[in-house]
Amino acid sequence: MGKITVSMYLSLDGVMEEPGDWHMPYWDDEMAKFQSDVFYANDALILGRVTYEGFAAAWPKVKEEGADKMNTMPKYVATTTLEEPQWNASFIKNNIVEEVNRLKRETDQQYLIYGSGQLTRTLMEHNLIDEYHFMVHPVVLGKGKRFFMEQGQRGLKLAGVKTTTTGVAILSYQPSE
Repeated sequence: MGKITVSMYLSLDGVMEEPGDWHMPYWDDEMAKFQSDVFYANDALILGRVTYEGFAAAWPKVKEEGADKMNTMPKYVATTTLEEPQWNASFIKNNIVEEVNRLKRETDQQYLIYGSGQLTRTLMEHNLIDEYHFMVHPVVLGKGKRFFMEQGQRGLKLAGVKTTTTGVAILSYQPSE
């Protein structure tokens, strides 16, 4: 059975939108190591269209450590608008819940989701996420797209806590059911 892990930057008020604009002042060696460990523990990415487009535009130009793996690992992209898969991607155009559930059932791969809020919320509603890593930054943005929107109550159990020298709380959770 496959496993799906989510890794997401959040502000204290739950904003996930455009982290490149606010998270970099908090980046440090501890966060880099954590992100590297999570990334290398996975076999493939599952991404929403917006995250995929941003990554596909940037990563092929990157020369630093991890770029080879990022550029060659399989990517499963939830999209109804994109037509031509590139960057080692396969598009999931129909029932995302059914397709992701099939991936989990038919493989033993480890899948990683970066950001991709709507996709993550959809999979969360159907109990398809196995682990969450929320990197909560010590900043209140006051506006922007929030990860936890109008969802029903969801119980999670704490699986780990780390704090970085810049004040980011790395909170790891698993579903409580």
